[in-house]
Amino acid sequence: MQMQPEELEAIISYIQHHLDESLSLSQLSSYAGYSPYHFTRIFKETMGISPFYYISSLRMQKAKMLLLHTKFHIRDIGLETGQQSLGTFTTQFTKRIGVTPSKFRKSAQLAKDYFHSLKQLNHWSLHKSTSLTSNKVEGFVESESPFEGFILIGLFPKPVPEGLPLYGTLLSSVGHFCFDNVKPGVYYLMATSVSWEMDVTEFLVPENTLRFRSETPIVIKDQNSVPYQQVTLHSPLPNDPPILISIPLLMDIFLKGYYRNR
Repeated sequence: MQMQPEELEAIISYIQHHLDESLSLSQLSSYAGYSPYHFTRIFKETMGISPFYYISSLRMQKAKMLLLHTKFHIRDIGLETGQQSLGTFTTQFTKRIGVTPSKFRKSAQLAKDYFHSLKQLNHWSLHKSTSLTSNKVEGFVESESPFEGFILIGLFPKPVPEGLPLYGTLLSSVGHFCFDNVKPGVYYLMATSVSWEMDVTEFLVPENTLRFRSETPIVIKDQNSVPYQQVTLHSPLPNDPPILISIPLLMDIFLKGYYRNR
């Protein structure tokens, strides 16, 4: 059983408008009109994550915004987003985003440099899979809206794009992608776009980028084939979780690999 779209939109709006409060399960379930048990179960079935993991994801997104657009002390930003100590905030932020709060705050200039470097590439190396490789996840990326830029696509361990993808790459355009030799396990395929017209802060905290996430997990078993994946980038939807990954970090990894393999 899943929430109806109007129910989900209402509860997400309620969470977003009360994010600064100490939201309790009883408060959320009462607003939604379910028992706490049924609310938790239905929310997770609909969103893929628990209500409190979703709330913590929104707060991490808020922390990214505050780090970029204010001069608040990192400790105060942690308190503002529900963490009780600087150490806890730093640990959680680093785990969820992929870099420390301090490094993320200083990442704007690096992001501009990586962005410029990517834009100057004449030919992005394309992955060519062969029938000899095993445990492949491959498919085709298209977009509901045209754009000029690049695409980040990856396999994540949770239905939230956070940290570093277990397998990931950048694509210079829509088209084919492939990950070879994926270890057996459960993965979630997610993607987002970065337009060449974007300001750096727009992709450091990507709230309005085109995006995609698989509705069901991809299960990899040795020597078993995985269905061809059709990825359609779309405008943000109410049930899309925040994109918490550090895109500059992934840009850096891609560029180092690109130049190493030339």
